[in-house]
Formats: sequence, structure tokens, C-alpha cells
Amino acid sequence: MENILELKTVNELTQYDFFIPSYQRGYKWTEKEVKDLLNDINDFKPRIIENSDNKTWYCLQPIVIRLNNERKNEYDVIDGQQRLTTIYLILFYLNQDFVESRRLKLFNLNYQTRLGTKTFLQELEQKGIDESNSDFFHISRAYKTIKDWFENRPINFDKSEFSSKFKFHSKVIWYESISEDPIKIFSRINVGKIPLTNSELIKALFLNSSNFDHQQSDKLRLKQLEIATEWDNIEQQLQNDSFWYFLTGNQTQVNRIEFIFDLISEGNKKEDSYSTFRYFSEQFRNSTQETVELNWKNVKSYFQRFNEWFNEREWYHKIGYLVAVNSISISELYYKSSDLTKTKFHSYLNELIKRSIKNINLEELQYSDKGDVRKTLLLYNILTMLNSDKDNSYFPFNLFKNGRWDIEHITSIKDVMPDKNRIDWLNDAKVFIDESKPDGKDLKKRAEIINIKNEDQFKALFEDIVSHFNSDLKDDQINDISNLTLLDSETNRGYKNAVFPLKRKTIIKRDKQGVFIPICTKNVFLKYFSEYPPKISFWTQEDRENYEADIYNVLKNYIE
Repeated sequence: MENILELKTVNELTQYDFFIPSYQRGYKWTEKEVKDLLNDINDFKPRIIENSDNKTWYCLQPIVIRLNNERKNEYDVIDGQQRLTTIYLILFYLNQDFVESRRLKLFNLNYQTRLGTKTFLQELEQKGIDESNSDFFHISRAYKTIKDWFENRPINFDKSEFSSKFKFHSKVIWYESISEDPIKIFSRINVGKIPLTNSELIKALFLNSSNFDHQQSDKLRLKQLEIATEWDNIEQQLQNDSFWYFLTGNQTQVNRIEFIFDLISEGNKKEDSYSTFRYFSEQFRNSTQETVELNWKNVKSYFQRFNEWFNEREWYHKIGYLVAVNSISISELYYKSSDLTKTKFHSYLNELIKRSIKNINLEELQYSDKGDVRKTLLLYNILTMLNSDKDNSYFPFNLFKNGRWDIEHITSIKDVMPDKNRIDWLNDAKVFIDESKPDGKDLKKRAEIINIKNEDQFKALFEDIVSHFNSDLKDDQINDISNLTLLDSETNRGYKNAVFPLKRKTIIKRDKQGVFIPICTKNVFLKYFSEYPPKISFWTQEDRENYEADIYNVLKNYIE
């Protein structure tokens, strides 16, 4: 038997009785939480659903229950007792406008750990703030908050309209557990602080046996098994971080299949955390096996399209880049791809890439334009990988999107002088000083005898050492693209504006350790842009010009 998932109006709850087991904490809602619920319901305006006679409804969060086998028609509340108690308090208050014979029959609430709660709840109107125990205190204070809220409404407030919205246009997500141990569910939801997710609720909709022909029980079980198996396969593939982060940017999600449901529903989770479930609940209204199969086919079509993109290497890189720089949403890309042939879709991706760097002028690009520099260097690295016929590797978007990435100067700049660990910086730098250069021997000597605490002496020596390693450059304008590369912040900050040869040594070491170094950054420090024989310890004017020319050459089809 599978769990039962339904939507019930507040009015429908009155036919049941509820039991709050001892493992539940006591009632703890504050004045703010009670007022928030009242205000939300008051602000909600039911409207007719398009192509339907039904109206929209306000969605209360799930109530997870399990039928108590020992007490007929009484449900143990696994989760949601705070909401359920507050619903009771609001209904109780609204009931006071009627004589006893015309009052709405309310559901009963029994607390295992607080004998007398049922009687206490029935006598709320006669009591003030009850301080006899913690539960009664918080419940009576919540009831007073409800009374005060109603009494402070404007003159034009219509209580009967509020009552109608609350009873008939406010629904709880009724999740009745049959197959699971209630203690395990409670522990997961409350102890682990993991709420019942949209995907769990939607799964119950898809596997609900009421959607299938019960006269064909074998086919029913087979179809349920098929959906459940395909569901698990999709979730397993989405748990592959390489696939997930290529598709989503840096989005995090426990049940990742929910990402597909969100795309289909286009729900606004900021306003309603269960908007995705609500969308599918409407789809399954008066559902049949055909409804289930059509909706599941739609879910699979999204996944199959994404899987096709992931396995096509060029699409993987170009789509991954566009997602990484927020040039287009996956939802928009999916709909666009549905209307295009593969050839036209390929051209469309190239056009999107052109638009993403349309306003970037490489000649004027400077270190201070970090957003544009990062975008340019990311595209440069990705296209460099794609341009190699022999390279079948994939750019790791999961590492790129989960890490912090800096725009790094290839050779040192004079603007950033080390304020700490100056001795280490000096010891690292002086090893690589070229004594064959005119200033080489003098620099080594000064580095040996300098008073490190003398600010003026150190600054002068620092600037002269930087100039020594930059002596092959034609100018000091080294904040442009020809002296910038992409590097993870841990590697970058590990050497604090070190001289070029130390940076090179660090890059090689971390590359050997398996740290991801973007291919173009690796090419820079391995001197791929140098004519033979390379000057290993220096970033030369020739290197700089060759590097810049390569950037232009790789990006030439995408820049104006």
C-alpha cells in the first residue's frame, strides 16, 4: 500500500479527530506566526481558474498523519500540529458568532502528554492567559492574538468573507502515511530539519493507485514500478555533480528531480514554497491513467533533452558557459530548442554567446572590469578546449561553480606590496633573480642585507625586484587582458603577488596534486606562448603579445 496524498479544505478537517503523540514538542507558535497566517488568508483573493469552474485556493503547508488503528477515525499527527492547533483556534473564534446549536462542529485535538487539553480547548472563550503549564500558556496567548487581530480590523472588514476564504478556499496538503514508520518520518522532518519536499508530494501524486484502473491490478503495479524506476534513474543522474552544475549554475537542492518540476510549473517559490506541488495537483484533478502518463512523458522529455545536451560535447560547453554567466535560463533554452532543428539550435547557441560578450572591448578590458574579464577568460578556456580535435575532456563546471575564482595578474604588479610574511616573499623571490641582468647582482646583495622592518627600504627593494622580473615588458600597463588569467582563489592567495617564476612553480605543483587549473592558465605558466628557448623565469613582452593574439584568435568568431 502506498501513502495517500490529497488536498483538503479546512472545513473538511472537521470530520476527523487528531492525536498528538508524546514525541511531538508542545505548541510554540508566537504572536508573529499567528498574525502572519491571519494576514495571508485575509490578503488572499480567490479567482476563477482559467477554463475551469474552480477557484484558486490558499495553500497551507503539509499535515503528515497516520491513522491510529486502535482509535477509529483518529489520526496521529506526525508533522503539522502547530498549524493544526492554530487552525482549530481560528475556527473556534469564528464559531463564537453563532448560538451553540448553529456552530460548526470542530475536530478534536488530544495531546498524549497533556491530559485535559481537549477540555481546555473547548473552554477557551471563558479563560484568559492560562499559565498553569507551557502548552496552555502558548495556546491561550495565541487565541488572544486571534481575538485582538479580529477586533482591530477596519470598519469595512467582512468577517463572513474571511470565514468563507478560510473554511472553503484554504487547503492543507494531507499526507497520510501508510507504509512508513511514523517515528522515522518525524525524525527526518523535525530532527533533521528536512521538510516534506515538493518532489516527495508529487511522487505520491504520480504513484497514487486511484489514477489507475483497479481492474487491471497487474498492469497497475507494473506502471507504478516503471515510473518509480525511471524516477530513481533520473534522480541518480541529476546527483552527478558534473551534470547538475552544467545545468543549474550553483543551485543546491536535496531532491534534484524537483528542478525539472519547477521548470514545468514555472512556480514562484519565494511566494509559496509549495507552488510546484500546487501546479501538479491541478494537473491531476480528476486524473486518469492517461493524465499520469502524459505528465510523466513531459517530465521525461525535459530530462532526455538535458541528457542529450550533456552528452553532446560542444553543446555541453556552450550551454554550460551560457548558464554560468546567466545569459539565458534553462527553461527558455528548452522551449527554444523544441522549435529548432539541431543545426539551427547550434547556430542559436553561437548567437547567444556573441550577445553575451557583445559590449566587451578586448582592447579596453582592464583588471577593474572583473565581471567582463571573468566572462571573457571563461569563454576563452572553454573554446580552447573545444578547438582541440584530440582533446575529449570536459570543462568541470561543478568545480568552477562551487569554487571561488580570481582574476590573477600573470606577472607581479607594484601596487600590491606584501604586508605580512615579507621575509618569505623575499626569500622566495631572490632565488629566481637573474644575476646575468644588469641589476641582478645588486638586487641579490640588497636582498641579503636589507632591514626588513625599514618600510622605505623594503618598498624600494620590492619595487625594484618587480621591475627586474618585468624588465622584458615594453610598458607598465599590465592591468589589461594580456597580463590576466583565471585561477582558483586558494592557489592565487597562496602566493600573494609572488614573482612570475614562483607562481609558475606553484601552478605546476598544484596541477600535479590534481587541483583543477584552467587549460589557458596552465598554458601561460608552462610557457606555451614563448618562442624556443623560453625564458622560464620571466613573462616577456613576446609572451604577452602571443597570449593576447591567441585570445583574439580563439574568440574571433564571437567578437565584433
